[in-house]
Amino acid sequence: MAATCDICGKGPAFGNNVSHAHNKTKRKWNPNLQAVRAIHQGKVKKIRACSRCIRSGSVVKVA
Repeated sequence: MAATCDICGKGPAFGNNVSHAHNKTKRKWNPNLQAVRAIHQGKVKKIRACSRCIRSGSVVKVA
């Protein structure tokens, strides 16, 4: 399953690890995804939303 937010579409960011000797190796930053039961497109669904969407109120959680 892709590491993308179902609300905003945020995905992984890519870059380099840089050592003290300035050696570079590839690395990846994944978004902080949480599985939540929420109202999505008028229905209660289990979605994967990033913490920023949950915190900003873009996600309406259902207990």
